[in-house]
Amino acid sequence: MASRAKKKTHKDKHPAPKSGSLASSSKRTLLLALLLAVATVVAYFPVSYHPFINFDDPAYVVDNPHIKSGLDWDTIQWASTTFYQFNWHPLTWLSHALDVQMFQLEPGGHHDTNLVLHLGNVLLLFWVLLRATGYMGRSAMVAALFALHPINVESVAWVAQRKNLLSMVFFLLALEAYRRYVIEPHVGRYVLVALLFVMGVLAKPQVITFPFVLLLWDYWPLRRVLVAGSADPSRTAIAPPRPAKSFWWLATEKLPLFAIAAASAVVTVLAQKKGGAVGAWQYFPLSARWGNAIVSYVRYLGSALWPAHLAPFYPHPLTALRLWQVLAALLFLLAVSGLVIAGRRKRPYLLVGWFWFLGTLVPMIGIVQVGVQAMADRYAYLSFVGLFIMVVWGVADIPLVAPEPSRPVSPQDGVRTGRPASVVLLAVSVVVLLVLTVLTRQQLSYWSDNLALWRHTLQVTTRNFLAEDNLALALMQTGQDEEALSHFRTALSIYPSDPVSNLQIAAYDHQHGKLSEALERYTQVMSLARDDISKSELLSNRGLVYLDLRDYANAQKDFDAAIALNAKNSRAWLGLGVLAQRSGDLALAIKAYGRSIEANPSDITCLLLAQALEQSGRNEEAKEARERAKLLTRNLDASRVVSGGLLAH
Repeated sequence: MASRAKKKTHKDKHPAPKSGSLASSSKRTLLLALLLAVATVVAYFPVSYHPFINFDDPAYVVDNPHIKSGLDWDTIQWASTTFYQFNWHPLTWLSHALDVQMFQLEPGGHHDTNLVLHLGNVLLLFWVLLRATGYMGRSAMVAALFALHPINVESVAWVAQRKNLLSMVFFLLALEAYRRYVIEPHVGRYVLVALLFVMGVLAKPQVITFPFVLLLWDYWPLRRVLVAGSADPSRTAIAPPRPAKSFWWLATEKLPLFAIAAASAVVTVLAQKKGGAVGAWQYFPLSARWGNAIVSYVRYLGSALWPAHLAPFYPHPLTALRLWQVLAALLFLLAVSGLVIAGRRKRPYLLVGWFWFLGTLVPMIGIVQVGVQAMADRYAYLSFVGLFIMVVWGVADIPLVAPEPSRPVSPQDGVRTGRPASVVLLAVSVVVLLVLTVLTRQQLSYWSDNLALWRHTLQVTTRNFLAEDNLALALMQTGQDEEALSHFRTALSIYPSDPVSNLQIAAYDHQHGKLSEALERYTQVMSLARDDISKSELLSNRGLVYLDLRDYANAQKDFDAAIALNAKNSRAWLGLGVLAQRSGDLALAIKAYGRSIEANPSDITCLLLAQALEQSGRNEEAKEARERAKLLTRNLDASRVVSGGLLAH
């Protein structure tokens, strides 16, 4: 009898969950998922009415001939092999091409895709955390912070940041696939983890830290790391599915994943170097890069706690940082690291969250400088998940705030059933999320218009040459050329080697008859070109100046050189057509105009082609070219004046 009673007591210690309890848990899970979806859409739905941004969106979508052709075999081949825009991310290119296939160049559809991907990431994050930890409320709160924090507005509202969202989808799917592999290890499940990881790096290589995150995940919540005096099981909901392993065994297990990460890193560096995006040592010395990296970590933490003054571009401080700032930031980071390591037994999630934040930012923190930014909101999209885990689990584990959670359930049950959170904690959580929603909507409003975005950026940053350039470009689109010129000049005073402001001032001088000044500036800017396409554009522009100066030999030389660098340079083909038509070679002119229109149809080129065809006696074809010009033009009379002027010299 005694032994029978003892056996009954042991069985009662971990009773099997009732079917009604599981059904109730499933309903709560679905309800929380629905609330997360509604909150995300409410916060972001205005993005459907936003335009494309004049920063990267033109290069990625609007003016990209490969993407504009839609999803076809040629686009697939191009996406798989190109280093265009200094990256190799074929899945991202194919995603943009698919959007063009469905929505053409209507920006609302492209923005909707970004919103759908962000919503998918919110729900995936909730699901992954719930399955790994068993905590429903905490997982939902982390997902809610991720959904509504203003730092993520940039990734959602900027079409060119599709790569951020898409890579995160595969990162989270790979994280869940890894949990399933841990429960039942076999080759097929490991291969699935690796394939999802590869898909992630094919969308954006920022996820190369995935193997590192898995080692953290092994420590908590999966608890696979063999550590003496391991944490109280009540701190993680899911019991270890397998015996614990040594750290080195777990690291060895992930060697194929580290190999994938290394290969991605090599390809990324090659792509960035090809485009000149990796900062030159003379502009970004090692001391400046290390100092900025250390201070940026603290600035990211500041943005997490107080998400104000957010902008799409933060200028690099170069030598503006004081030594005491760097040392204070370093001491702070070391102190927090020491505290989370010291408290790892009782609160392992603090260690995991903190090193998730530090580690996943390493590729973008600027030690290897890519571009000229100090930091970027988009880099926080993956990294802040670690901070959100720290905050949510940390607050929930304060005894005076939340009751002690109930026992863990089995991995097969997958969810924790426990007492409800305190009313105070729930109320505070709701208030925090409402405040974040308001801030997100406010930040989103700046992205509704190019002028608003860049004026806001200049208000919240200092000495921001890139914002000056982009505001000037937006002003030019609205016909405010004189105000635009002043911003280009301001950009040039901040950064004399800025190719954009130099190029635009040269174009302005050309348009206003200052041919010698334009020629000199184009020649100076030539050394600033970072890639063949940029150099090709500069050569074609300079060739047009030579054309106006009637220096036909140098014009011909520049146009030929431009086409050698980029066979789809429409302006260079136009210039060759004008040279041929002026010399009376109508057949060559017609061929050159045709190549120009094939690369980038314009009303001016169609009018020139029509005139050359008419002079050749091909009147029906000339009529068709004029009709096409009418479809392309915004002001046919003005275009006739320009085309006539090109042939009048």
